[in-house]
Amino acid sequence: MLSLLRLFLLLFAADGAVLAQTPAAHTHVPRPGVKEVQIPFASLRPSATFKIGGTADWVLVTEDAVWVAGTKPYSVQRIDPRTNKIIARVRLSGEACAGMEFGYGSVWVPLCGKHPGLVRISALTNRITAALPIAPAGAEGGIAAGGDSVWMVTDKNGTLSRIDPVTNKLRQTISIPAGSYNPLFADGIVWVTGFDTNVVTAVNASSGSVLASIAVGPKPRFLTTGAQSIWTLNQGDGTVSRVDEERKEVTATIQVGIPGAGGDICFGGGSVWATVFDVPLTRINARTGKVSRQWIGRGGDSLRVGHDSVWLTDYQRGLLWRIPDNQLPRE
Repeated sequence: MLSLLRLFLLLFAADGAVLAQTPAAHTHVPRPGVKEVQIPFASLRPSATFKIGGTADWVLVTEDAVWVAGTKPYSVQRIDPRTNKIIARVRLSGEACAGMEFGYGSVWVPLCGKHPGLVRISALTNRITAALPIAPAGAEGGIAAGGDSVWMVTDKNGTLSRIDPVTNKLRQTISIPAGSYNPLFADGIVWVTGFDTNVVTAVNASSGSVLASIAVGPKPRFLTTGAQSIWTLNQGDGTVSRVDEERKEVTATIQVGIPGAGGDICFGGGSVWATVFDVPLTRINARTGKVSRQWIGRGGDSLRVGHDSVWLTDYQRGLLWRIPDNQLPRE
């Protein structure tokens, strides 16, 4: 009997360990979307498909490249958008867990795992040139570059860390609302979503002073800039909040129907683009503030727009798709 009990406890512990290691983004959340504009994702025909690894996450588009992070092994891969070829693979010591950013000739990649930190990859040599002992506050965070600094939230208490790209050292820490994670630089301001407080905070990128904290939708996580606005993807209810950059106030709350962990948002071609599991692509018309099209099906989790395409990951299958503009209806 004792042996059976021990066996049961071991099995329970093992099962619990698997559950504990499963990212929150993998859990199923009903995502109704916007039914009247939905079509199958399978109706799209990518012009290229890339196998990145066990998973694929965090897409970054630069002037001459597309970068994407993956696991098994931990890496960042560089794609030449002219040839649709992977031209470099940079091995990492841990999982890229809080976005990627380009600035000052480098790709900046926050890492999680046994040895969390921040690595800097030269866009000239495709090699790691620095490993900084400055770690992100947690997974599903972010990183920004601009205003002579690199910006990352480094703890759950709301510490926005400002990194000097010349010395690779911390130059300033700024106190923002606790439970903030994702920064974005736009026109001299660093905007940071407050996941735990349902706000987006504006910080002067020159002085580091906090300018405002604006109430948005519940659990704002990822954000983007475009059309003189900041757009937040709110994981609590699946809405998108639009914040006027100048007035620093919410001007619209858009019902998108994509709640839950994971996902991404970006701006391009006069549209806001969002992704989550089961609803891999949503297009919002920035002029009207309405969802114009939504593709449903398997895939999704991170995306960027550039080089006449939408670059979209299928996180769970470790894929990156290139979807050309001519596959997407004009607004």
